[in-house]
Amino acid sequence: MSLSGKRIVVTGGAGFIGTTLARSLIEENEIVAVDNLHRDSLSGTALADHPNFDFVHGDVLDGELLRDVVQGATHLVHAAAIAGVDTVIESPVRTMRVNLIGTYNALEAALAAKDTLERAIEFSTSEVFGTYAYKVDEEHVTTQGSVGEARWTYAVSKLAGEHMARAYYDELGLPTVALRPFNVYGPGQIGGGAIRAFIEAALAGRDLVIHGDGSQIRAWCYVEDMVDALLLALEHPNAVGESFNVGNARSAVTIYDLALRVKRLTGCSGELVFQPVHYTDVELRVPNVDKARRLLGFEASVELDEGLARTIAWYRERLGAPTA
Repeated sequence: MSLSGKRIVVTGGAGFIGTTLARSLIEENEIVAVDNLHRDSLSGTALADHPNFDFVHGDVLDGELLRDVVQGATHLVHAAAIAGVDTVIESPVRTMRVNLIGTYNALEAALAAKDTLERAIEFSTSEVFGTYAYKVDEEHVTTQGSVGEARWTYAVSKLAGEHMARAYYDELGLPTVALRPFNVYGPGQIGGGAIRAFIEAALAGRDLVIHGDGSQIRAWCYVEDMVDALLLALEHPNAVGESFNVGNARSAVTIYDLALRVKRLTGCSGELVFQPVHYTDVELRVPNVDKARRLLGFEASVELDEGLARTIAWYRERLGAPTA
């Protein structure tokens, strides 16, 4: 399957995953990116000047703008959200506003364009599984965390968005799909994240800071694998009305081991140092992707060391860091 001749609107289209998706579709489709440039992976790239690419500077809290932009679209990818643990903890109100109201606005815009719309993708999150999630599947019980812990405002708002997307499918017939990404990384990543922090510190010759004791376990998903899952969700008839975990369980490592790998691959002269965790952390998060494999044919293909090497090369070029 291959999308061609489509008009695809991507909210958060100047972000990390949005721009990676756009690059994979731009030659055969019209891409419209809506973004307030809070996190900008677009500026200065060839994508921004492509004749099939249209950028709309705007916010998903502007429902009227979204309805205008989505009108006539064949596909909508709603990737815009407030994310990143530090940002969420600092701005829980903005997190809830953007993730709840923004998702509502995106779904209403999709509904208004229902005559032409073939698919609407809603980004949920692996955070809905809480602090301890080992090989969790889509039927696994989700958790909202304790009220008062700001970190969980993100998970709650994204889970509500996932419920909304399913409700618009069940009641109104909107062809929605929800994706739950597990720790996506790769070239072009901006904002927070352990891999970015480790690589930037390593290339600068600084110590690599581990929050906590480093025993926390994550399964890392390379961004091109994430985009492969997105493309399947945009096209495959089995995707409609469903939620899917997207990740790579084979790339599950402790944060300590991740730091060691980055240190080895960069030739970093810095040391590993440990700092106390100042927020509620996730102990274990590894997905079960059997449903995506069975219904969509999804399989992550990029292993961790290969993905890290590609990512390090991108940061090295971007930062002008010397080759080890």
